Amino acid sequence: MTQLTILRYPDPRLHTVAKPVAAIDARVRQLVDAMFQTMYDAEGIGLAATQVDVHERLLVIDVSETRDQPLVLINPEIVWASAETRIGDEGCLSVPGIYDGVERSLSVKVEALDLDGQRQVHAAEGMLAVCIQHEMDHLMGKVFVEYLSPLKRNRIKTKLVKQKKDEERDAVR
Repeated sequence: MTQLTILRYPDPRLHTVAKPVAAIDARVRQLVDAMFQTMYDAEGIGLAATQVDVHERLLVIDVSETRDQPLVLINPEIVWASAETRIGDEGCLSVPGIYDGVERSLSVKVEALDLDGQRQVHAAEGMLAVCIQHEMDHLMGKVFVEYLSPLKRNRIKTKLVKQKKDEERDAVR
């Protein structure tokens, strides 16, 4: 399996709105496998195809402690979200090392296709609900730092741009 490269904020490709997956075929199955491997290797709990520069409506998630409850959501749509919300710290594989509070619904229902093309409805709460909302934002071209104040967002952007330049400089050495 191939490990994919995760785009890092402020890469403009992270702001691309994903298009629906047209067909669930061998290419999509390979992409799902590669996304899970990439997510697990990066110690993440969710990954949107947008984050690996594939702009299709596809998410992989596994919020289990044992990393054995993979969830694939193809062409997902949140069909219900609770009015009750909570602010919780979020991080993102595309924004490494940055965590901050984001307000999310406590529970959601999401409709999506599975790898067999079957429509599924998942009711989620807690960490899974947060993860679904976070990853769905990626499909809409939104990164969690956009919920933060412009000052915080600019500080994060500056820090990550500097970090990337330092990494590139160190790689040349």
